[in-house]
Amino acid sequence: MLVKAEKGMAVREESGDGRGTIPLKQHFVLVHGISGGAWCWYKIRCLMENSGYKVSCIDLKSAGIDQSHADSVLSFDDYNHPLMDFLSALPENEQVILVGHSAGGLSVTQACHKFASKIRLAVYVAATMLKFGFLTDEDLKNGVPELSEFGDVYQLGFGLGQDKPPTSALLKKEFQRKIIYPLSPHEDSTLAAMLMRPGPILALTSARFIEEGEVEKVPRVYIRTRHDIVVKPEQQEAMIKRWPPLSVYELDSDHSPLFSTPFLLFGLLVKAAAFDVGCNFETRPSS
Repeated sequence: MLVKAEKGMAVREESGDGRGTIPLKQHFVLVHGISGGAWCWYKIRCLMENSGYKVSCIDLKSAGIDQSHADSVLSFDDYNHPLMDFLSALPENEQVILVGHSAGGLSVTQACHKFASKIRLAVYVAATMLKFGFLTDEDLKNGVPELSEFGDVYQLGFGLGQDKPPTSALLKKEFQRKIIYPLSPHEDSTLAAMLMRPGPILALTSARFIEEGEVEKVPRVYIRTRHDIVVKPEQQEAMIKRWPPLSVYELDSDHSPLFSTPFLLFGLLVKAAAFDVGCNFETRPSS
């Protein structure tokens, strides 16, 4: 059997006897950022499923409908456990396209370290892309949002006590649209304001990954967001230069292309899944 990838389409399997082609369902696994949940992907999931793709959206611990409280999630391993469980349960012969938005990039990277053989492609959407997590000051500078220009923007939780570092954070409602969703439809920013939950910032900033020799086997793609206030373009560019992916794409969007440019984001995800995986790890110029 000859398997080929066609640009902008699902992978198709062509039989050698001339009987035509049979669509194969590519499996996308979508991972949200801090304070988000599986709900963030509702537009992308709808577009993908209507186009014949298989889609799984993960709620990390204390996110979405998970009942845990962010102040009780104190380690990154604990926070990312739902994704690790999901990948562990996949059949050994199944590969997925793993997509992380924002801080979800940390979850994707840990998965690439631990389950490289099960990940066909890793896609970072305006995401934190650090090979070893937060090991150095440079990692923190590149990967942590710098929002001091807006003043006191966070509602903090102190699960370990007021004299200890904060364990959770949620962007105050009056800043959410201005910072995260300035170019998104108002109905989406309204929905987000109703569903966002405190994120376990102590767990996220403690993310450290040990080199297990597998992470470089997973091809990676980065999707930049030109008008991003959360993970600023210069931060995205710094992470891309430090750990160059196979390809770089760009969207004329805010931090949440899941809402602001869903059709364009969907198109890039499909293009990356078909073209970048099909190029057999050959390094190409950025798009």
